[in-house]
Amino acid sequence: MSREQKAVDRARKAFLTGRSKSLEYRITQLKNLLRFVRERQNEITEGLKKDLGRSEGGTPLYETLGLESEINLAVKYLKEWAAPRPVSKSMMTISDQVYIQPEPLGVVLVIGAWNYPWAVTIGPLIGAIAAGNAAVIKPSEVSSHTSKVMEDFLPLYLDKELYPVVTGGVTETQELLKQRFDHIFYTGNGTVAKIIMEAAAKHLTPSTLELGGKSPCYIDNNCDLAIACRRIAWGKYSNCGQTCIAPDYILCDPSMQDRVIEEIKKNIKDFYTEDPQKCLDYGRIINQRHFKRLMALLEGSTVAVGGENDESECYIGPTVLRDVEPDAKVMQEEIFGPLLPILTVSSADEAIKFINQREKPLALYIFTSDNKLIKHMIAETSSGGVVANDCLMHFSVSSLPFGGVGNSGMGHYHGKYGFDNLSHLRGCLIKQLKMEGVNKMRYPPHTADKLGWARFFILKHSFFKQITNSQLLFFFL
Repeated sequence: MSREQKAVDRARKAFLTGRSKSLEYRITQLKNLLRFVRERQNEITEGLKKDLGRSEGGTPLYETLGLESEINLAVKYLKEWAAPRPVSKSMMTISDQVYIQPEPLGVVLVIGAWNYPWAVTIGPLIGAIAAGNAAVIKPSEVSSHTSKVMEDFLPLYLDKELYPVVTGGVTETQELLKQRFDHIFYTGNGTVAKIIMEAAAKHLTPSTLELGGKSPCYIDNNCDLAIACRRIAWGKYSNCGQTCIAPDYILCDPSMQDRVIEEIKKNIKDFYTEDPQKCLDYGRIINQRHFKRLMALLEGSTVAVGGENDESECYIGPTVLRDVEPDAKVMQEEIFGPLLPILTVSSADEAIKFINQREKPLALYIFTSDNKLIKHMIAETSSGGVVANDCLMHFSVSSLPFGGVGNSGMGHYHGKYGFDNLSHLRGCLIKQLKMEGVNKMRYPPHTADKLGWARFFILKHSFFKQITNSQLLFFFL
């Protein structure tokens, strides 16, 4: 029996003991997870610095503060989320109990990504624990130092049988995917997602896929360009552009292109100094393979800002590309790095057409002071999420579902949405062995008279809202 199979078997046996069904037990585990995040800040920060060049200040801002908030939210509202949820009744169920009961799915596999390895690995784990599941945690081997921190320290805080950490690369992941899970939660790219879905199909395992895509950023003539470009520059170059919801490219009127370039250039200097390579707050590309991929994407495009690079450090400076054509190499795949192409369009409708001709993105960014235009673009496009006049910030709003659509993913999480996504929402109807008279209409022999009564009871909702209890009792007897 492989190491991976043993971990899954132990998790399932632990789940079958029933201990994770207790709300008190779940809350204890969530509080232990919170304690881990707070007590192991040094180890978390050091791992991220080695993996991504993340600064000491960037670690809480982009990783752990959000996790603390999610855990606190789950602890505060878990009893409410897990409680039976009454639903509306019909005249056929007026005297019955009708409700939804959330229940754990079983054993969940969480496969994390390397770009924000804590946020996108522990984030889904919070939902899995809150929902009462066991969870096998598979951190990305690409962020190897962070993976080691998870492997070494998480078992010191969490139930190691219910929540094992399995490390390794492709071979270990393939072995995990041979096992039967009750849900798979994957964050990463579409190519691997197809492999995961194929493996999941063998066991009819539902999956949540948090992917990415080319998230467009439309800048309207009617906006404060200085503020817009400041927010775009922050959203694009944070984590060296390695963000699934980073603005992938800009669409704007040709007359605005030069001003957009100048404003972004100004903000690059403000954020990362004259020499971003020496700035502690500017990270690094995760490895040389991705460095070479990104450098190849530059071919055939005109660099307006930046372009500096150092392969020995996996460094690519904040870069802006001008007059980019739709068929350019940089427009053929998600960039996932600090390259920002600008394409020109003559109108918002042309931008909408451009966006709709491509796969549905994970995020759509609209910068304008025109509320009608915002609503128009939301109505005429489809994306995982939409943000007007900012970037990335919807990820931090726990009351919004975060997830993709089409090629950018399926399923969602954060807050109650994560709890529901990793729960089975069980429909419950509790009847009594009384008032049998009302059931005569459904029993054979079927007659026109019975069908008339059935039609009356099932379809006349507005009428039944007006009748009294004594009138209702007359129908039931």
